[in-house]
Amino acid sequence: MRALGAGVAAAALALTAGAAASPATAAPDADAGRSGGGKAPRGFVALSDVAPTILQEIRYTTPHNFVGEPIDGYRAPMCVVTRPTAEALKRAQRGLLRKGYSLKVYDCYRPQRAVDHFVRWAEDVRDERMKAEFYPRVEKERLFEDGYIAEKSGHSRGSTVDLTLVKLPAKPTRPYVPGEPLKPCYAPRDQRFPDNSVDMGTGFDCFDTLSHTDDPRITGAQRAHRDLLRSALAAEGFTNLPEEWWHFTHKPELFPDTYFDFPVERRSLPGGHHH
Repeated sequence: MRALGAGVAAAALALTAGAAASPATAAPDADAGRSGGGKAPRGFVALSDVAPTILQEIRYTTPHNFVGEPIDGYRAPMCVVTRPTAEALKRAQRGLLRKGYSLKVYDCYRPQRAVDHFVRWAEDVRDERMKAEFYPRVEKERLFEDGYIAEKSGHSRGSTVDLTLVKLPAKPTRPYVPGEPLKPCYAPRDQRFPDNSVDMGTGFDCFDTLSHTDDPRITGAQRAHRDLLRSALAAEGFTNLPEEWWHFTHKPELFPDTYFDFPVERRSLPGGHHH
């Protein structure tokens, strides 16, 4: 993302979700672009309607995330994005399938109420139940200062996704069991929580410098996997956030200045109805 200041550069893991992406985000009137709950405008789609072969593991509908509980606003385990983003993902997927891989999304559109949930959690420094997996080397009280959590997220604009690669045929990933022993997200792959993705060097949402896409400690197969993901997406107009190998924004954004708050569920979408 362009114009990341040095102070922010140490920062911005999945949670900021590119909050540092554009100077407008930091403007005093940032809230002017906030859109209330209810329905998504025309232009939002369910990714599964456009690119059904892309795998989905929507982490924030589950307790397996850095907070340790399902996140506000995620009412269905589905990826919602702007249509241009969905179409670009479909094109990237087509090329990756020919190489024996599939994309897998962890998070797509993120309602503002979910970001607010992250902020409330970050302010409660006593709640460290997921620290041992997601931020073992970062003090929780530094999450704001270091840029890992922000009050606005590029995900709320609908053109940002968190995703990885899975080697086909995809094996199932076992569900997380709340209370199970946690393993550091930067541990060697066979010691981390099991994920059917290829080895990217860290797990998803790992608040650690090892998650920086070009960290020099990432070599060999892990480096090749990160580069394959980035090149496949860059070819379709996606920009990677340098601090998070999994975080990509499709440019130009359909809604570059609006932070939406409709919940993630089918009936929020244009023409959507409750199943």
